[in-house]
Amino acid sequence: MKPPLYPLLFENNMFEIVWGGHRLRPLKGLEPDDRCIGESWEISAVPGKESIVSNGPLAGQTLTEVISLYRAELLGKRTDERWDGKFPLLIKLIDAERDLSIQVHPDDILAKERHGSLGKTEMWYVLDAAPGAALYCGLRTQITPYEYDHRIADGSICDVLYRHEVKKGDVFFIPAGRIHAICSGLLLAEIQESSDITYRIFDYNRPGLDGRPRQLHTDEARDAIDYKAYPSYRTEYDPATNTPVLLAECPYFTTKYFNVSRPFHRRLFKYDSFVAYMCIEGNCTIRSHNDPSIATRLLRGHFCLIPACMADVDLVPDNLTGATKVMEVYIDNRKY
Repeated sequence: MKPPLYPLLFENNMFEIVWGGHRLRPLKGLEPDDRCIGESWEISAVPGKESIVSNGPLAGQTLTEVISLYRAELLGKRTDERWDGKFPLLIKLIDAERDLSIQVHPDDILAKERHGSLGKTEMWYVLDAAPGAALYCGLRTQITPYEYDHRIADGSICDVLYRHEVKKGDVFFIPAGRIHAICSGLLLAEIQESSDITYRIFDYNRPGLDGRPRQLHTDEARDAIDYKAYPSYRTEYDPATNTPVLLAECPYFTTKYFNVSRPFHRRLFKYDSFVAYMCIEGNCTIRSHNDPSIATRLLRGHFCLIPACMADVDLVPDNLTGATKVMEVYIDNRKY
């Protein structure tokens, strides 16, 4: 018999990358080492990089295996139907000690046509930023594919990108097609469609870990880019206490922020979706509202996955001084 579902935690799933740093292991309470860890894939069903359950009766099973057992109980009926039983999101932590490549992601139509994959719309929440840290997001001025070709050829593409100085708590929403790059000194959480398709446009002529130049995809990117310039790229929000604060909302995910100083009830059955929680600061307990014996401890820098069938929980912070900050991610199947 299948065990009843419960809040799922996952094993560490970290990757060494040429631009990576040394902050992800300490963030997650692990001893630092010499590796340049660039990404921690927190909740993933991407083949070859899948999350493995670390707690309870399902420990040792991959997220895909768990979904195959429970389907709509875990995903939500509507989510299960929309994505045909596949987990539709990829949630990461990223530590950039060096600049990431200038890049863009295809939308769903182009990604399916070329790669049989979902596209990649994403958002960033800045967990920490060194003084003067910045990122690229969007174009400062509208360009044409012809100008794109010339700026790639002469290495001046960054001249037409919008460079944003950032601080802890900043949020950016990056729809597919928007040119972007995370730059050095940033530690952030990334919520995205479940896709590993990235078109590198420019990589500063540096070698990869194997000593060879990393592959570029400048031709593939040409048809994926949104060449328009927009008036604003940074998400503005009020980090109020003890109330849900919307950070991002799109057909693929809704992300909210909580600064909690007391137990906080979240009844989310109406969305017909799983829910993911991350402790941004502090620690907390995620407890079933109807059965308080079902509880999972969530530490700073970690995510847990709440199955759709039990999306009625209490967030119980350890610290009742307002220092516990939590991120919440689900899919709003009422709107889309």
